[in-house]
Amino acid sequence: MIPTDDILKTIEMIRIEKLDVRAVTMGINLLGCADSDSGRMLRKVRSRIHSAAADLVPCCEDVSAKYGIPIVNKRLAVSRASALLESQDAGACVPLARVLDEAAAEVDVDLIGGYGALVHKGFTDGDRRVIDAIPEVLSKTQRVCSSINVASTKAGINMEAVRLMGRRIKDTAERTADRDGFGAAKLCVFANIPEDNPFMAGAFLGPGEPGTVINIGVSGPGVIKSALERLIEEREDVDLGRLAEEVKRTAFRVTRVGELLGREVAERLGVRFGVVDLSLAPTPNVGDSVGEILQVMGIDAIGAPGSTAALALLNDAVKKGGLFASSSVGGLSGAFIPVSEDQALSQAVGAGSLNIEKLEAMTSVCSVGLDMVVVPGDTDAETLAAIVADEMAIGVINNKTTAVRIIPAPGKKAGDKAVFGGLFGESYVLDVRNMGASRRFVAFGGHIPAPVQSLTN
Repeated sequence: MIPTDDILKTIEMIRIEKLDVRAVTMGINLLGCADSDSGRMLRKVRSRIHSAAADLVPCCEDVSAKYGIPIVNKRLAVSRASALLESQDAGACVPLARVLDEAAAEVDVDLIGGYGALVHKGFTDGDRRVIDAIPEVLSKTQRVCSSINVASTKAGINMEAVRLMGRRIKDTAERTADRDGFGAAKLCVFANIPEDNPFMAGAFLGPGEPGTVINIGVSGPGVIKSALERLIEEREDVDLGRLAEEVKRTAFRVTRVGELLGREVAERLGVRFGVVDLSLAPTPNVGDSVGEILQVMGIDAIGAPGSTAALALLNDAVKKGGLFASSSVGGLSGAFIPVSEDQALSQAVGAGSLNIEKLEAMTSVCSVGLDMVVVPGDTDAETLAAIVADEMAIGVINNKTTAVRIIPAPGKKAGDKAVFGGLFGESYVLDVRNMGASRRFVAFGGHIPAPVQSLTN
């Protein structure tokens, strides 16, 4: 029997603390749409998305109303575009992206991920076509997101891909200069990309996934913040171990709620349920912030000494609570620190307490990496590539997922503000020191070999 206290606290999370399901993401395998005739391929893609996802949004709304829990985003993650473009020429890239964008709009989802490639060991023709077209694709579509995996613990780091992505990030931001470089906010460069991530911009349907699947992303920074505040107010003997225990208990309840909704959506649609990704994914709203959790834990200026340790405690406790709650925990599952999407983190950048070097250190213990980081518009492509390379190294050496979503905002300098709107938020521009000082390193290209810890067989 579920304890009465747990039931009451769950009700409180929903009614008072604004618990929501951040994303229901349907994975759709499009590999059967591959065709040497581009027109036929595009018709197959549109038809496949319609047949699989036509009822996704109405179903999510019905389940949300039944339980009184908001489902904020409904999204699609499809097979990587590079596989569909192997038998096409470069002229098919933008039409494919437009069909993905239009089909997503027609089934009324917020975003669609999968315009991407896996290039950690090298490039196919389809991979190069995808990467070359990224700036045009992301500037001409509204809902399409792109992710490129350039590194893995087993393969090392493809530095040629890293160098290319530095250029593509720069080009994408410049093509969307009228929106502070927003196109780059839909582009993520990964090491050890997960195949079942429901969060954007990194979601795609991996090669080991079912043909159609529901993955769910639950969040709850505000819920965890409130739980810690109550604990500190009610007890005098609170130490860090007790805080970690409270995070675990709260993460357990949040995960159970998320899995309940996810399984019902999957059952109603007649598709397989995949994973619950329990990630503390903040929004720009006050009270829905990972940064504010760190402040409750005693870090008065985010970025101060102790910030990395506090984030490590939080990330670990979230994972433990989620794993105890469900055997279907997957994706990224931990704490996100997307600067523009977290009001407290953005304010810390503006106050000067949080810089890009400290953010990089914090990414070594959280779930993703340098996320929604805005840098000056004159940051050169080689420096962007070097920032990506540093983050990839953290992922490869520590056998964890890391990623970079960085926006060189055209015309902006350090201390200015870039505004993206909605869940993408806004942020002060971070200073990038020693610009251009890594050009010779990046120019070597080639491949950084896999670390010794990759030899696990």
